[in-house]
Amino acid sequence: MAAGGYFGRALVVDVSGRAAITTPLELDERVLRAYLGGVGLGTWLLHRLAPAGVDPLAPAAPLAFVFSPLVGTPLTTSAKFAVVAKSPLTGLLTDALASSQFAISGKLTGHDAIVIRGRADELSVVLADADGVRLEPAPELAGLPAAQAETAVRERFGRGWRTAAIGPAGERGVRYATISHDGRHAGRGGLGAVLGAKNVKAVLVRAGTKVAVADQAGVLAAARDLRERSFGPATAKYRELGTLANLLAFNAVSTLPTRNFTAATFDGAPKLAAEELHELRGVARNSCASCSIGCEHIYSRRGGGSQRMEYENVFALGPLCGVSDPDDVFAASARCDELGIDTISAGGTIAWAMECVERGLLDAPWLRFGDGAALLRALDAIGAREPGLGELLAQGSRHAAAVVGRDSIDFAPQVKGLELPGYEPRSLQSMALGLAVNSRGADHNRSGAYEADLSGELDRLDGGAAHVAAAIGTEDRAAVMDSMILCKFLRGVFEPSSVFAEWAALLTAVTGWEVDADELRATARRIVLAKRAFNLREGATAADDRLPARMLSTPLELGSGRVAALTAERLQAMIDGYYAARGMDPAGRVDPVDLADLLLDA
Repeated sequence: MAAGGYFGRALVVDVSGRAAITTPLELDERVLRAYLGGVGLGTWLLHRLAPAGVDPLAPAAPLAFVFSPLVGTPLTTSAKFAVVAKSPLTGLLTDALASSQFAISGKLTGHDAIVIRGRADELSVVLADADGVRLEPAPELAGLPAAQAETAVRERFGRGWRTAAIGPAGERGVRYATISHDGRHAGRGGLGAVLGAKNVKAVLVRAGTKVAVADQAGVLAAARDLRERSFGPATAKYRELGTLANLLAFNAVSTLPTRNFTAATFDGAPKLAAEELHELRGVARNSCASCSIGCEHIYSRRGGGSQRMEYENVFALGPLCGVSDPDDVFAASARCDELGIDTISAGGTIAWAMECVERGLLDAPWLRFGDGAALLRALDAIGAREPGLGELLAQGSRHAAAVVGRDSIDFAPQVKGLELPGYEPRSLQSMALGLAVNSRGADHNRSGAYEADLSGELDRLDGGAAHVAAAIGTEDRAAVMDSMILCKFLRGVFEPSSVFAEWAALLTAVTGWEVDADELRATARRIVLAKRAFNLREGATAADDRLPARMLSTPLELGSGRVAALTAERLQAMIDGYYAARGMDPAGRVDPVDLADLLLDA
């Protein structure tokens, strides 16, 4: 019998041909306890099921929807799931988290994960519930935005199904296509392209069973406590203004990447700020499933309609591309949603292309910084993979720079192929390390080291040993939260000195295991090393742990005579310190003793 919160099995679905062939995969309790769920368990599944060196878009490449022991409990923010695969953008492990009823219904099909592999003969949908799995042809969904596809399958199959779907960009293999559901997105790394390569437009799940927890009274008491704390000051910013509140704050401390990271402040920031938009455009606030925080803020659009806006999509489609008109940024964000593409990678790739045009490296004189119409035109070209510029930019900035050449890779805003989020590494040097070494590539959710930089406890302009410790701490905490799964916006409600103990208590109540803080710290380290081990298996080396040359060669003017400079030597010293603290060798390879602890043969 599985521990509380688990079924003890994954479902592997091969969609090759015209029928779904399913194979149950029993999950040993040792594996579940070692990896928890979500991103952790997904990483173990990729080790187990992905052939070494597999092309991410090949039929044999698995795509895993992974749930967690907390899904379906009353614990706030726990209705989340992870999608894990080998990325067509980076060629390495990628994972993305999302919140919706899909998480609850997917788990209550009776599985801890659903893995899709193979390629259907025609565009199809996969339906999974407690009675089994079937593959249904759905050619009528071709080219539809994900939201429209969700509506269509609901009408066809019934309202009891929850749907995760791709847009037209996923069907066309854009390397940073997303998987969407209920207006939310598993956004980074091109997971939508992986599903599209399987000729699967959507995965539908329907709840049909229940899962028990070990200590129902304990879970209910913890849920009441966590819900009450979630209304406190630690989440006030998210409730009142949403993540877009970061825009003016980052602009004020010169860490808002602007015009493809050539500056760190943006004159047009006030026009895009949450404070102004809240007064002029705010129409609603919304919550994810099973969430008491309610961080989503909805704004009215010119000409009618509304759009959910967050810091990252505003940064990437606004300051990064030099666009200050909120209507242009709103329209661009909506276009990304319709096409099903990641806003960060889209904005980063277009910003790189705009700089290439300025330098005379690309012949597209219409594509200029600050031009909102040009931004929309470029997005349409990407979504359609139009010959020429659209096809080039659909590959992401690293692939595109390899085609353009002439040192354009030096200012391509990416790490390991994944475009940089809205944090300037030169003025946030703990974050610089976190971005460089992260297994997913340039990522702020798996390495939130900017927290340490902005805490006032470190000199954010002078990275050193303390920054290494801070980056490892945030990476470990993220590994646990992404595997249990809990939303990162809850992190501030836990006491920093006892956070692992608090999480251990939640797991003990759900699973019945006697988990303590030390075990969870070991679990976090194991998950981080398992991700790295997968990437090493796929050909990654220490040379991939780096930032764009621009970040290491061009100091950043901060005003008032201040300069932020991150040298290659300083970054390498921090990377060396990271390797040593993680128990790796100087080449960033995982120690054989740690490899044995990963249970990859279990």
